Amino acid sequence: MKRLTPHSPWWHRLAPQGENALTGARRRGQPWTMLDKKESQICILAEGGELIERRVRTERGRLAEVFEHRPPARILVEASTESEWVARCLEGLGHEVVVADPNFAPMYAARRRTVKTDRRDARALAEACVLGAYRPAHRRSDAQRHVRGRLGVREALVRTRTRYIAVIRARLRQDGGWVPTGSADGFGRRVLALPLPGRLRSEVAPLLAVMRPVHAQLVYSDDRIEALTGTDERGRRLRSVPPVGPVTAAAFVAALDDAQRFRRAHEVEAYLGLVPQAWSSGETQRRGRITKAGSGRVRGLLIQAAVSGAPGARPAAGGVAGRGGADRGPARAEDRRGRAGPAAGRDPVCAAARWDPVRGAGRAAQPPSPGGPGLSGDRARPPRHWPPRTRAARPPTPGPE
Repeated sequence: MKRLTPHSPWWHRLAPQGENALTGARRRGQPWTMLDKKESQICILAEGGELIERRVRTERGRLAEVFEHRPPARILVEASTESEWVARCLEGLGHEVVVADPNFAPMYAARRRTVKTDRRDARALAEACVLGAYRPAHRRSDAQRHVRGRLGVREALVRTRTRYIAVIRARLRQDGGWVPTGSADGFGRRVLALPLPGRLRSEVAPLLAVMRPVHAQLVYSDDRIEALTGTDERGRRLRSVPPVGPVTAAAFVAALDDAQRFRRAHEVEAYLGLVPQAWSSGETQRRGRITKAGSGRVRGLLIQAAVSGAPGARPAAGGVAGRGGADRGPARAEDRRGRAGPAAGRDPVCAAARWDPVRGAGRAAQPPSPGGPGLSGDRARPPRHWPPRTRAARPPTPGPE
């Protein structure tokens, strides 16, 4: 790997005219942006071959001042929290915006790992755009961005309520108190029914008072998410599987968004981080745990749905799919993110719903058979021999006389 030196920078080694053979884009006048929540680093290759570098505030007005008077160009932006609205702002000014995937290693091949600055990252994006060494990231639709926003707010509410319940339980245990198990909705009533001293009751009263509006907002979020999945055909097909509720269906559809970008179902599993890690070299092949790439929320919901649908699992409260739970977790079973061991992480997507997102024709999955492979088969299949058989000791071989 060659180092970038001030005597022979890469933008001086470009051809004086023509188009890029890899991307078909014009070589001159191409900006590249390294975003941050407060200030962003901009690197522009001017028409005369000069490299312009400047730092501006990440605001619509400041970005418009920099790019509105420039001719239409291709702008490479690294995917981040602010990348979507920045891309739409620049597209409104007449530019072509490419949101690049930061997990694509060749895009930063020329960056030194010992020194990391926004200026070096912007230059690395510039070289990647010229050479075509980038991978465009998927930009979700407005509808699925709205669903993801509601799921994020709901997850924050669930964690808040779970934290309050844990604090109250720990405080009561310090004085020998114990709250009976049950749903999180009735946790406050069970605490108030206990014969607590006045001082201890006054200590936990603020948390109990705050939990009531949190629970009301959580019910509102559940109703809105259920209404969103009710109007989506893909969400209705996923909810036809007994362990899958509206939250799991909405999270799965929002994560995939456009299913046509996946050629086969295995790519969906890899996109959600449900495939095992692999290390292979020559004849040596090793498999590890699941990669856990992609959205951790969707992966946890799918694993929880697979565990809930396994034979012998506790049925949901009230006979409604996706409901139930204990005080230590949220009100719905699909909110609890169970930890998956080697057996639970094998194929939770297929255990949750046999819906092919590539062809678009969904069909409900049948529960896996108790003797089949997968999570339920591994747990339901008894050992062949118990207690294990022991071999009789062989008689000693007589030695030579």
